[in-house]
Amino acid sequence: MTTAALGPRFLRYFPAVAALKTYGWTELRADTLAGVTVAAVAVPQAMAYAMVAGIPPQYGLYTAIVMTAVGAFFDSSRQLINGPTNAISIATLSALAGISSVAGRIEAAVLLAFLVGAIQLGITLLRLGDLTRFISHSVIVGFTLGASALLVLDQLKNLLGLTPQGGPHDHFLWSFWLTVTQGGGLHGPTALVGLVTIVAILVIRWFKARLGLTLLPEFLLVLGGAAGISAWLGLEGNGVRIVGSIPAHFPRPAIPTFHPLLVADLATSALAIATLGLLEAIAMAKAIAAQTRQKLDLNQQCLSEGLANFVGSFFQCMPGSGSLTRSSINQQAGARTQWSGVIAAGGVLATMMLLAPYARFVPRAALAGILIVTCWRMVDRAALAWHLRATKFDAAIVVVTAVSALAISVEFCVLIGVFLSFLLTVPRAGRMRIVELVLRPNGLVDQRGPADHPCGGVLVFALEGEMFFGSTAALESHLEAVEARTLVGTRVVVLQMRQVRSPDAVGAHQLAWFLERMRSRNIQVVLSGVPDELHAILDNTGISDDIPETSLFRDLPDRSGGVPHAVREAYRLAQGHCPECRRFAGSTAAGGQYA
Repeated sequence: MTTAALGPRFLRYFPAVAALKTYGWTELRADTLAGVTVAAVAVPQAMAYAMVAGIPPQYGLYTAIVMTAVGAFFDSSRQLINGPTNAISIATLSALAGISSVAGRIEAAVLLAFLVGAIQLGITLLRLGDLTRFISHSVIVGFTLGASALLVLDQLKNLLGLTPQGGPHDHFLWSFWLTVTQGGGLHGPTALVGLVTIVAILVIRWFKARLGLTLLPEFLLVLGGAAGISAWLGLEGNGVRIVGSIPAHFPRPAIPTFHPLLVADLATSALAIATLGLLEAIAMAKAIAAQTRQKLDLNQQCLSEGLANFVGSFFQCMPGSGSLTRSSINQQAGARTQWSGVIAAGGVLATMMLLAPYARFVPRAALAGILIVTCWRMVDRAALAWHLRATKFDAAIVVVTAVSALAISVEFCVLIGVFLSFLLTVPRAGRMRIVELVLRPNGLVDQRGPADHPCGGVLVFALEGEMFFGSTAALESHLEAVEARTLVGTRVVVLQMRQVRSPDAVGAHQLAWFLERMRSRNIQVVLSGVPDELHAILDNTGISDDIPETSLFRDLPDRSGGVPHAVREAYRLAQGHCPECRRFAGSTAAGGQYA
């Protein structure tokens, strides 16, 4: 069956299949070059990130194969690359901190990937992907800062050859202090390997920039060189810790091992990592979309992340997400479609099969050097300065999230940052504004100034802002202020509702209560510019049954439901009680800022 025979609704959920409709040799060449380039970077990164999580390197490679392939097949973004990432690996390390045995950590990491995927799929099914728009990017900036600092501190033991100290249940900072003070001191050969690795990466990058060799895989070159020197000089015999054997085969599919107590222990961490993974992937996908002008489906992207983690857990994968580094390289290498990710996964698989016997000689200090350089690039210093300077709101989220990453734990810092983001956002979203308007002699409806004396028979106000449960107090306060402004002779109040957004049952109830109080005082309320969403709620709740048809003006494209028409109706209603109203009733309101 060709892609043309498949319906658009089917292809919507399989973007990689949809891409085949216009796929040709040009796209294949571009995707192959990009995929091979990404694979060259993914191999050393995957091994290093597995070491960060405290599990053997091959599990990072499995993740870079399965998650990358599955994610690419379902990604909404054409250039996003999924797999192990620095941030998720650090969060995984924190989640597994209480497990001392390697076998136990592997089992828990695989189960964690299953739980993360299940949560992300649940978010997709409930169509909650769009809610990520309401989580401040400052959470990501703060997390990145705190996680990078934690990772550098954690890798110093591997870089300098210190012996890890502290128990599995000790706080990270306490274990770090014990390692530095009681870890046996610096091991010269190990430290030399680590420092030479860092210098070599920086030198290669300098030459890359000077010679324009943007696709040169410096990580792979340095890692290969370190493995070769390690084997040649026999560094393991000199006390330099090496990675050890890596199996040259792909794991068979297997159901993750479930233990109720372990699931309960990992549940909170899984929620935090699932949230972080979505934020990380969507942020990267948006950055790519802004440069390539492609349209994103956030819910589809959530589906991709969920399936990648969920399916990956059946192939012994650790949790992962969208990779900042590999996605950027994929885009820079000229990837055209999601198939570049599938090719990258195949490249990692081929490399693992061919080079696994030689990977055992890779010094852990070399991987630590790669990770420390990655951390330096991981922190966007311009974005950090921007968020710290922009507002107190953004600065508070960055600082609290970063500090909690070190003081509490990496996965909890994400939940703290998200909670603080919502905590500070809801009051701002709940703000409403009310403006008193007047009809000027020239027929324009404008904001009342200090020198303006409105007609006592008709008062005109414009409500602006979110009319949902979070703004209940503000809405109630504004409507009480309107009620307080009504004098003994006031006959009609006009409420302009065009700038009211997100109405709900609570906001509608506040409005209904206000209308009832006005009716008890024989004051007619005219609603103008009523949006369709609010009008539907008024109909559904029966509020509109108590409003005369001539006193409810909908927000129509021709602006016939605007303030001018409502004001004219208000003066018509009040003209029998006020000479000034009789004068205005015959005039035509021409418009103005609030028309």
